[in-house]
Amino acid sequence: MANNTFTIDGRMIGPGTPPYIIAEMSGNHNGDIERAFALIAAAKNAGADAVKIQTYTADTITIDSDRDDFKIKGGLWDGRTLYELYQEAHTPWDWHEALFAKGRELGITVFSSPFDATAIELLESLGAPAYKIASFEAIDLPLIAKVAATGKPMIISTGMADADEIGEALGAAREGGCKDVALLHCVSSYPAKSEEYNLQTIPDMATRFNVPIGLSDHTLSNTTAIASVALGACIIEKHFTLARADGGPDSTFSLQPDELAALCTQSRVAFDALGSVNYERKPGERDNLKFRRSLYAVADIAKGETFTEQNVRSIRPGFGMAPKLLPDVLGKQAAKAIARGEALSAEHIKKD
Repeated sequence: MANNTFTIDGRMIGPGTPPYIIAEMSGNHNGDIERAFALIAAAKNAGADAVKIQTYTADTITIDSDRDDFKIKGGLWDGRTLYELYQEAHTPWDWHEALFAKGRELGITVFSSPFDATAIELLESLGAPAYKIASFEAIDLPLIAKVAATGKPMIISTGMADADEIGEALGAAREGGCKDVALLHCVSSYPAKSEEYNLQTIPDMATRFNVPIGLSDHTLSNTTAIASVALGACIIEKHFTLARADGGPDSTFSLQPDELAALCTQSRVAFDALGSVNYERKPGERDNLKFRRSLYAVADIAKGETFTEQNVRSIRPGFGMAPKLLPDVLGKQAAKAIARGEALSAEHIKKD
């Protein structure tokens, strides 16, 4: 039986819980560990639940080759080789212990995406509380199986993967021994267009795969991420940086600290607004009941006088009889004298 909720570092994740906000550092440290520390602090101050890093080297993720296969054509990184890009963007392995320690010091979870077995070994030695499988690795079933063997929670991004491939990735995680798995709906373009996100996929994924579903969002604003909460996303991942003007491999589609703070606040407001199916009168409405319409005498009415549309109307405020009773009142006689502006009640109506 699948787990529809699980915890990372004591934080419950899944349907019915506030969205878990992951601030993706990626290569936005720009090769400076002090900047990496500042990013972790900024994520904590913004209200994020976790900072995610990436654990690879250029040599563990590709080879140094300028053959055409290894050259990037188009997009943000046009003309560069994969090796060049990953050399610039990687997080040095000798930083990892310090980054995890900084997270513990500040009270924010740090975990990572491993890209090979040696990365898993490093992260296990540091007590990583969870693992993320990047979209491009979602088809690497042996990698997923190795992560699953750690027994830690796993979050799998599904960019580019079709339904069958997502099912295979989830199956590899389950067969490898991972009990706590979540999937992130994702569009793997940088930046991504909001109209390509098809957020209606999120509830379908929840039904189809029976695990917590979130969103890995590469759009330029927070709108798509906040909208996803209304459709059941219980995890939101966004790239972030200290300032886009500082540059870096992912800076152009990354949130700045004030934008990350807005995402944290607004996505949780959206979650709170979902609530539950509820037709009851809300506490905030109770004081306004008096401003509803009700039946009032709009002219002085003598005892025995007939109620008409000229002397009784449905008006505000709401201290009189319900407006729906007006047809029953019209044509009846007043049991007593009624002053203009007096709320109509049953005792004013002469019994037949």
